Amino acid sequence: MSTPIKESQPQEQLSPDVKSHRRRSSSIISHVEEETFEDKIDQAATPNLNAEWIHSKGAWVIHFVIIVFLKVFYNLVPGVTNEWSWTLTNATYVIGSYIMFHQVKGIPWEFNSGAYDHLTMWEQLDEGDFYTPSKKFLVGVPILLFLSTTHYSHYDLQLFVINLIICAVGVVPKLPIFDRLRITFF
Repeated sequence: MSTPIKESQPQEQLSPDVKSHRRRSSSIISHVEEETFEDKIDQAATPNLNAEWIHSKGAWVIHFVIIVFLKVFYNLVPGVTNEWSWTLTNATYVIGSYIMFHQVKGIPWEFNSGAYDHLTMWEQLDEGDFYTPSKKFLVGVPILLFLSTTHYSHYDLQLFVINLIICAVGVVPKLPIFDRLRITFF
């Protein structure tokens, strides 16, 4: 006896103006759509405190304070040479800033009807505009750290390649061509 094969039922057809925000499970690369008119109204209604801190006094200085703190910390670890201390400082800063600016989406408090829930902090900064002073600074810090690390590691080829890859991880996602592009492995 053979069992009858059931044809799959057609799924409900969505109207053209309704878009699904679910990405395909097999795709590691996805692109976030532009905000709807309602989201733009919600975003304009209240200031985004999650992204406004970058314009506060001392917001730029804290990056250098964190770098100095990391450098001192890695200098105190026994068995770590000065060259590797700089490399570990570079890696820790870049990975931390990558997670902060490019992985975490939304805002930590709810006061704007979820208008920023699908945007990373980098996309929220300066209302998404490129080449603003704050975004230039945030691109320049990993580059400056890479140059310092390369100099203080005495231009060792192995450490140069490692630090170049680390610098690329910190700079490439900030480029305009990668705006609203998500690369997800998990």
